[in-house]
Amino acid sequence: MLLYLTDYLMTLDSAFRVFQYLTLRAILGALTALIISFVVGPVMIRKLTRRKIGQSVRSDGPKSHFDKAGTPTMGGALIIVAVAVSTLLWSNLGNRYVWVVLLVTLGFGIIGFVDDYRKVMLGNSDGLSARAKYFWQSVIGLTVAIFLYMTATVPAETQFIVPFFKDVMLNMGLFYIVMVYFVIVGTSNAVNLTDGLDGLAIMPTVMVAAGLGIFAYLSGHAEFSKYLAIPFLPNSGELIVFCAALVGAGLGFLWFNAYPAMVFMGDVGALALGGALGVLAVLVRQEIVLVIMGGIFVMETLSVMIQVASFKMTGKRVFRMAPIHHHFELKGWPEPRVIVRFWIITFILVLVGLSTLKLR
Repeated sequence: MLLYLTDYLMTLDSAFRVFQYLTLRAILGALTALIISFVVGPVMIRKLTRRKIGQSVRSDGPKSHFDKAGTPTMGGALIIVAVAVSTLLWSNLGNRYVWVVLLVTLGFGIIGFVDDYRKVMLGNSDGLSARAKYFWQSVIGLTVAIFLYMTATVPAETQFIVPFFKDVMLNMGLFYIVMVYFVIVGTSNAVNLTDGLDGLAIMPTVMVAAGLGIFAYLSGHAEFSKYLAIPFLPNSGELIVFCAALVGAGLGFLWFNAYPAMVFMGDVGALALGGALGVLAVLVRQEIVLVIMGGIFVMETLSVMIQVASFKMTGKRVFRMAPIHHHFELKGWPEPRVIVRFWIITFILVLVGLSTLKLR
């Protein structure tokens, strides 16, 4: 939005040309989202507390979680608002990538909001049924997949890129739609499963978003993409503004969500953030890199799948409790130790993901 204003101001003074630079707009986007989080956060927490929109705690969960009952939830709405406002202010609104990632984030956020609303406000412990939740996730995932396939302008937009190899770019055809669907929906649910401890999900999300932002910037730059032997994706560089806004909003939310949390993000935040990471990876053609960087999300999801499969087939549990962060809690790890160690693992995995830029 402000980009159009600076276009006009450039006719009056060439100094305003600086706002055309993606790097500056990304920095301003991050700062804007951070400030919005700091300003709106306390107000939101007070309103949530006043209306008694509090988190319920599983009776079979770790005993250390019992005192968290009643902590305000649905704080993820703060992240969505901060990201959306910042992106709309500092990005090029004529870029289709920007609208795709914004609408996916908002769409999954609405699904999470309905789920949270039914649980907290209506007293329905089941919230939105699993079938209904998956149905609407599928609608968004398939719609986006088909749209991206039909509007692709260069072959690289629908090819499967294998990191560590310069020339492995597989033409997927219609299978591209299937892959995009699973990446977006799968990542959304993976982040949701990870959101079980104070700050556990938001910091890995911030780090992965930052990593994908670097890929977006480099992929959208003809010279950098050629030098690094990654596919050139025209206009994808604009996604760095969204990624930076997500980083700023995430850090702002962490200010209130750090242990002991003053507010939880709820499904409204977790589903939206997961959907955002999934579609970002798709847009910059780095699905495998997302699996690497988001290894914590993958591990959490696999732990649930293994636990369920093992119990159904043998009647025994592999982990003391799933997702796996609860397993470590029940082994005696203090919650802050679990959180920080998972952050450290994510930081390492993001570096590994970024290393694929040169190791080709």
